[in-house]
Amino acid sequence: MRIYDWNSLNAEQRNQLLQRPAQMIGESITERVNSIRQNVLANGDNALLDYAKQFDGVSLDHLKVSQDAITQAKNHLPDELKQAIKQAYANIFALHQAQKPVDVDVETQAGIRCQVLSRPLERVGLYIPGGSAPLFSTVLMLGTPAKIAGCDKVVLCSPAPICDEILYTAELCGIDDIYSVGGAGAVFAMAYGTDTIPQVDKIFGPGNSYVTEAKRQVSMTGTAIDMPAGPSEVLVISDEFADADFVASDLLSQAEHGADSQAVLVTSSKALAEQVALRAVQLGEQLPRFDTIKQSLNHSHIIIAEDIASCIAISNAYAPEHLIINTQNPRQYLNDIRHAGSVFLGAYSPESMGDYASGTNHVLPTYGYARTHSSLGLADFYKRMTVQELTSDGFASLAPSVACMAQAEQLDAHKLAVTLRMESLKG
Repeated sequence: MRIYDWNSLNAEQRNQLLQRPAQMIGESITERVNSIRQNVLANGDNALLDYAKQFDGVSLDHLKVSQDAITQAKNHLPDELKQAIKQAYANIFALHQAQKPVDVDVETQAGIRCQVLSRPLERVGLYIPGGSAPLFSTVLMLGTPAKIAGCDKVVLCSPAPICDEILYTAELCGIDDIYSVGGAGAVFAMAYGTDTIPQVDKIFGPGNSYVTEAKRQVSMTGTAIDMPAGPSEVLVISDEFADADFVASDLLSQAEHGADSQAVLVTSSKALAEQVALRAVQLGEQLPRFDTIKQSLNHSHIIIAEDIASCIAISNAYAPEHLIINTQNPRQYLNDIRHAGSVFLGAYSPESMGDYASGTNHVLPTYGYARTHSSLGLADFYKRMTVQELTSDGFASLAPSVACMAQAEQLDAHKLAVTLRMESLKG
């Protein structure tokens, strides 16, 4: 990891340092994903079965996972892992249960009652990546709030063969149906429906560049998605009192997500910066995914700033997905943080805790979207609607203002709907 002195950089160099690795979603990926979309629309389940064989190397005769397969998965897992998953589930459930929306009911003026009510989404689809690191923890993050919200139908898609951990966790969360479908095809199947897979209203979950592009495409044709996606990232703020091994391990845990992940350290200590740069390599070489880590570290870096206030300013400009503040008394800086997906305070709050089991959600805005988007929460599984009810007296008191405004906007029918009622009341 290269070390940069922030004060020695000009404005252009600083801006360049805060850029993310380029996302590899080019024209060729867009065209390929569009062809998958057309195939799924035309051939439905048959297209999905073909893709399972082509991309996952699995020949399937059906897409839906049977209850017998789920039961077998449960029996295969060691009790220690099942207990760990249950503990994580309990913590995630507790925090998301506390987020249940409270309806608003206000009399804005005499005779005029306005409400804001929340209703759960009816049908949601969860996409869980498979491959070398099947993310059963993401099942917890998506399935738990979906069921707390009371969504009528919750379905899950994951590439075949679906690992035992994903099947067990899905049943624990109360997922209604599980399908052995992966990649862009799964996104299109959930967005448009097939003979086997029901159409959903909103799709949640991470994925590779093909999944990301598929989610973008369906979001333009009426299916909602959770949030824009990009490579995962962490920014660590540390002072001279931080443990270099702790900081290095936090950077490495982010870097192992993928070659396009980014890990950034911003510190007020030159000595710590040099120690972390050394220890990141020494510790990383001991890890089985070091080849991936090396690629990630090539576009990760360490920034030396004048003080912690400067470190926070740099972090706010970067708007990280994960922000770790590993300093003395880190909570004193929390009010100064404006843009971050999830914040981890103190030496014993590594990102790993939030990724798995502390209770916060690990589905977070990346690629700078933390400036405008929030971490996933229970509210994402609801929609709001407003209600208004006016008595005749309430109507009469507000009607002149509404008629005046409608006339000013030259919307005569709007004015007519008011004046007719005014005349009726006078009569």
